[in-house]
Amino acid sequence: MTALLSFDDLKQRVASGDVDTVLVCLVDMQGRLMGKRFHATNFVDHAYIETHCCNYLLATDIEMATPDGYASTSWESGYGDYVMKPDLNSIRPVPWLEGTVMVLCDILDHHTHEPVSHSPRAVLKRQVERLHALGFEAKTATELEFFLFEKSFDEIRQSGFRDLQPISGYNEDYHILQTTKEEGIMRPLRNHLVAAGIPVENSKGEAEAGQEELNIRYDSALNCAEFHTIAKHATKEIAWQQGRAATFLPKWHHDRVGSSSHIHQSLWTLDGDSAFFDKTSEHGMSQTMSHYVAGLLKYAPDSTYFLAPYVNSYKRFAAGTFAPTKVTWSIDNRTSAFRLCGDGTKAIRIECRVGGSDLNPYLALAAQLACGIAGLEEKLALAPPTRGDVYKNKRAKNIPTSLRDAAQSLNRSKMLRQAMGDDVIDHYARAATWEQEEFDQVVTDYEVARGFERA
Repeated sequence: MTALLSFDDLKQRVASGDVDTVLVCLVDMQGRLMGKRFHATNFVDHAYIETHCCNYLLATDIEMATPDGYASTSWESGYGDYVMKPDLNSIRPVPWLEGTVMVLCDILDHHTHEPVSHSPRAVLKRQVERLHALGFEAKTATELEFFLFEKSFDEIRQSGFRDLQPISGYNEDYHILQTTKEEGIMRPLRNHLVAAGIPVENSKGEAEAGQEELNIRYDSALNCAEFHTIAKHATKEIAWQQGRAATFLPKWHHDRVGSSSHIHQSLWTLDGDSAFFDKTSEHGMSQTMSHYVAGLLKYAPDSTYFLAPYVNSYKRFAAGTFAPTKVTWSIDNRTSAFRLCGDGTKAIRIECRVGGSDLNPYLALAAQLACGIAGLEEKLALAPPTRGDVYKNKRAKNIPTSLRDAAQSLNRSKMLRQAMGDDVIDHYARAATWEQEEFDQVVTDYEVARGFERA
């Protein structure tokens, strides 16, 4: 199944009047689509070659503020331009918007036309190339979890984000009756994404009131990241079109279950055979898979920031919530950070359960591949799987419990610095410390209510 358009296809649709708008998009540090809406005739005549954007787009926080401390751009350097180079192999329809198609861009230096190293797309491409040099291709899939709310984004914002009411009143995990009530959003979401060339498998209710999960078929790591980004964007837009709101905030209330984004991953040879499956080995795990998973475990603290990039991300990690707290692997055990799925079959894979719904899929996948590659290159031995309730395992190493801890682990990671480059790690370590600095200045409702009278 493909809905991708060739450039010739696009020109024909523009000439016939079927398409009048081209979304020319980059993926920012937060994993959001940013860019311009081109009149389609201008795009096919001129802008398909390149267009430009301010280079602050890869050095902002989630509020679009311009923190200091970035080497790539600053007020001193004047915030110049980047080149947005459309990838003409990524043109696809946007069926939920009339007459609209989308193209994703690589971000290039304005003067050298070399890729900007800290661009999320470039970060992932680098790890894909490293893996390819070892003779492997990664196939990955991400699960998207999110909450739907009764009111619209505007109504919720105007209320000060108080008294939030999910679209349902009870836990709807696998619940067909309740999810039927949500089909006004979920059915067009599934169908529009498929029409856009995103291979949606299914949606289901998740383990909380108003919580949904969207599952997309596995593909190459780069395609997986693009599917995830477009699907997340579509979820918000389609919910908005229906007068509702969707949030990918991992923990929107302390009494509610959080939202994750589990990452399934496996390696395949360049000839198309599973490099993870060995029918003669225990659990069907090849030596390659054992080394790879050992790398995921050894370097889990180093990579946690890319799976949990905000202060709120760490509120998910709590015992008894299906979110992991310990760095272990297991056989089909959802209390573990890494779960072996499909054991004994050609579908064997490892699921990383650390990531939250707020992750940037390009950066998260790049970090997972970097950890796995390190395991292959170092030929790391894999410890036996953990069994039982991992939450109670006092011997297991903890996942970083705060953004501050994760930022320190990222900054100190020799492996990631070698894999991604010092400039990339310095860039995202600054993003992490800025988030923490901003949060540290805020007085929360919790503090006021707890101490206003009694302190």
